[in-house]
Amino acid sequence: MSTELDQELSRLAGAWHHDHLLDLESLSAEDITVLLDTAEHLLARFNQAGRKLDLLTGRTVANLFFENSTRTRNSFSLAAKRLGADTVEFAASGSSVAKGETFIDTAKTIEAMGAGAVVVRHSTPGTSHLLAEHLNCPVLNAGDGPHEHPTQGLLDILTIRQHRKQISGLTIALVGDIAHSRTARSNIFGLQKLGAHVIVCGPATLVSKQWETLGIEVAHNLDDVLPRCDVLNLLRIQFERQATRPFPSVREYALLYAMDARRMQRAKDDILIMAPGPINRGVEITPEVADGPHSVILQQVSNGIAVRMAGLWLLLERTLPN
Repeated sequence: MSTELDQELSRLAGAWHHDHLLDLESLSAEDITVLLDTAEHLLARFNQAGRKLDLLTGRTVANLFFENSTRTRNSFSLAAKRLGADTVEFAASGSSVAKGETFIDTAKTIEAMGAGAVVVRHSTPGTSHLLAEHLNCPVLNAGDGPHEHPTQGLLDILTIRQHRKQISGLTIALVGDIAHSRTARSNIFGLQKLGAHVIVCGPATLVSKQWETLGIEVAHNLDDVLPRCDVLNLLRIQFERQATRPFPSVREYALLYAMDARRMQRAKDDILIMAPGPINRGVEITPEVADGPHSVILQQVSNGIAVRMAGLWLLLERTLPN
């Protein structure tokens, strides 16, 4: 195993001073950089070893998912296992929560079973922060309603950094359902802190002018801003979080905001096309763009495991006995 890699990981662990990973809003640019650098180094160490690492052998990570998400759950599980940890999988349906036990009591019970860290996903904003106040182990937010999804933001930023070397100076547009997107919020906080110019674009019913108060550019016409963009992150329309349809039809939305071959001709030659998934082909993006040379969607999935390895290791490293 590379001594140089080990030394760098030790340095990064010493630069991390947080007990939980709940959002990107409360982190500094330096904190975010430590997470990204740790993800890169753990990925390099895993690839060098060719097998799972023993960094968290004997530790247990509990995945508490009160909201369905196959992708994120599997990504956290793989991340824990690649570090050598065991995992406990919890789903709300059929659990004690369904029988009347409180959310906090359930989490405390799982912690008492020996969980060294808890990954939580819930439809209510602020749930992970509430859990962090009641548990003694690290808590990682895997998405709390429309609030934040910090590891999704990190994997998006890591993917951009791998292609552009740095975030500062880039123009990055988040297109689609900004109003209901926790991914958008985490991206906005992280990208701004690292020096990007962020544009949010979509129908006025989903993209409020209030975002301008945070120094973000608001646009409702994708074709107007497209030529300036270095990166497009195409967000899924979250119909399940909407009480009413925010636009007349899916067909109309696709006509105005879908990234297709025609719009690619107006984009920069080296534009990056991203989507947090699951993608709706023909709505936010057409198949030829999703599978084309500018798409980094599958790289985002791979980087999701790396950033979750980083979050788990940095938090659990702080709780290991000296």
